[in-house]
Amino acid sequence: MNEIFKQQVWEITKLVPKGRVTSYGAIAKAVGFPNHSRHVGKAMGGCPKDVPAHRVISSSGTLSVPEFQSRLEAEGIIVDHFRVKNFKNLFWNPLEEL
Repeated sequence: MNEIFKQQVWEITKLVPKGRVTSYGAIAKAVGFPNHSRHVGKAMGGCPKDVPAHRVISSSGTLSVPEFQSRLEAEGIIVDHFRVKNFKNLFWNPLEEL
């Protein structure tokens, strides 16, 4: 995984609105690498503080990082058993909304 890919992932992630979530796969598609959601996950590890990594979750609506639950809840997102309630309504698709 190169630095350009990481930068692209971080830039798209910065655009996820507060109170919304997206998926690793949606970010991968948005940067032109469909089927590379695992690489997006790796890029999120160690990302800069200004990147809202807590807003990127699995496509099933499940938190990949349980510690992010409190950050999501602080934005008004309801999380139950590590799953985002109303995931489909809160989902932000960068390909449709940018």
